[in-house]
Amino acid sequence: MRAYLLLVRREMGTFFVSWTGYMVIAAVLFIMGLSFAGILQALNTEPLTLTLNELFYESVAFWLVLLVATPVITMRLFAQEKQTGTFETLMTTPVSDLQVVLAKFTAALLFYACMWLPLIVITLALRHYTRQPAAVDLGALSGAMGGVFLIGMLYVAIGCLASALTRSQVIAAMLSFVAGLAIFLAGYLAYAVPPQLGWPHAVLNQMNLYQHLQDFSRGVVDTRAVVFCLSTTFLFLFLTLRAVESRRWK
Repeated sequence: MRAYLLLVRREMGTFFVSWTGYMVIAAVLFIMGLSFAGILQALNTEPLTLTLNELFYESVAFWLVLLVATPVITMRLFAQEKQTGTFETLMTTPVSDLQVVLAKFTAALLFYACMWLPLIVITLALRHYTRQPAAVDLGALSGAMGGVFLIGMLYVAIGCLASALTRSQVIAAMLSFVAGLAIFLAGYLAYAVPPQLGWPHAVLNQMNLYQHLQDFSRGVVDTRAVVFCLSTTFLFLFLTLRAVESRRWK
């Protein structure tokens, strides 16, 4: 456990020492600010049936941040260490492959969670200054952040696998982005496949991350969405572990 915590602290330090971490947070803040400004302008011009919470999580800006930021966060986890030669040094220390994978995943997930903290502050500030508690329901906000965290677990796990498969950070980011985009778009096929087809519709419906987040942003916690995110996260972490262990097969 001590080795795992030390690795997590080492990885977290890497995020905040390098310029990449600050660039990611700055870009996310800029895009979130633009998105909120657009939503507030729309609310001032015409009445909308959706809450502020639902409007933001349906926006292109939110999904753009999710799909692009996670590959940038995770691309260096394994690829950079392989490229610089420090990976072999790390693996000769008295830590297991599982501890290394879990520590890198945890650090990336913690940084991902930190990236979204300003969103909570912005939303609560908006709720305070509008003096309309109904505009932002705290229960729905909690549900939405839970959904963002669960979906983030899945995308960070995908990024871990992509980074473990290559020495190039650029290739790792591209693999992670393409895989994440494919899962996101696959969910939309659920709208095109009729329910009468049975399991194909059910499978695609479970992959519909957009619908899952809509439910979370309304304060509805669907256990099927939770199980999907957790099980796919476990699957990608298992594949990452196998990719790390594969160095012994060469």
